[in-house]
Order: sequence, then structure tokens, then C-alpha cells
Amino acid sequence: MNIKNNSENLLVINKPKGYIVTRSDELWRKTVYNLLPDWAFNNWWMPIWRLDLESKWLLLFTQNWKIWNFLTKPWSCIKTYEILVRWHITEEHINIALKWIKTPIWILKALKIEKIWNIWAKTKLRIQINEWKNRHIRRLFWAMKDPKFNTALKVLSLTRISIGNFKLDIESGKWRFLSKKEEKWLLKNFKDKN
Repeated sequence: MNIKNNSENLLVINKPKGYIVTRSDELWRKTVYNLLPDWAFNNWWMPIWRLDLESKWLLLFTQNWKIWNFLTKPWSCIKTYEILVRWHITEEHINIALKWIKTPIWILKALKIEKIWNIWAKTKLRIQINEWKNRHIRRLFWAMKDPKFNTALKVLSLTRISIGNFKLDIESGKWRFLSKKEEKWLLKNFKDKN
């Protein structure tokens, strides 16, 4: 590892399923800090966005509040996910999801959706969003119904595969610092105003 070329502001973890994104949990579930060195917890490295317990893969951390604020603003960067949805996803579902759809909590939408495959009663999709709302993708699909069975669509698995131009290249449960080049890609419009 070339320490000189490492970012001082950002690290990434390949989050497995079954880890909660929080500093501590009253139910004693495993947290992402169990996968990081003690200094990440002690020095207040914070997750940028979140992934729920069952979601996996790319999760960034920083201890720089200005970077955290920049990256968590809506439209700061595009996040790409691969998801598996129970029931059939039609072109009509995709068109609805690309516009605004009202859910009990928010009005949500996707930027881009690509159907990868549809087998039996499951559909695999690649989806892009540029907002950050709790369980955004899961709620978006839950607000729509399968036309045949009239039941809500359910996201069975969700994997964040990229943030902006940054893609993950480490094994599940591992972490590393971003390189300075990767940090520059991610923060291309960031202005650090003191």
C-alpha cells in the first residue's frame, strides 16, 4: 500500500449483509465498525449515506464534516445499484419509477433503470439514483404492484456497485483508503471553504 498516494479523507468498506450501519446497536447486532480498525470508531469516521442490514457492498466513510455534507447533498453524485425484485417488472413500472412516485413518506424516483434479466417471478435490475433517502429504492418499488397478483413489488437484494466513477475492488468485509486520484474523482465539484 502506497501511503503517500492515499486519501486522508475517505475510506471504503465492502459491507456484507448482516451488518448495521451505526456506531452502536441496542439489539447487539454486528455493526460496520466491527469490520474497521478501532481508530475508525474512536476518531469518529462517519458513514456517508447508509445501507440497511440486508444491503451490501460499497460504503464510504469520512471524518471530514464538509466532505460528508457535500456528498450527502441531493444530486452530489450518482449511485448505482443492482437489485433483485420479487415479481415481474414491466416497462410501465420502469416508466413510473423514472417519474415521481408517491410513497407514504416521500415522493421518490430513479434516474435510470436497466433490466438485466427476468426469470420466473424475479427481475434483476441496475438502477441509478442521485438522492439519498432512507430505503429509497426499497420504498420506490414497494409503492408499485405486480399486475398479475396485485401484490407490492419487493426488493429481495440490493447491492451498491458504484458511487460516481468510483467502483469497489475489495473483498467482502474488507476496507481500504481511497487513493488521492479516486478522492479527486469523487469530489470534483467540492470546494473546501473554511
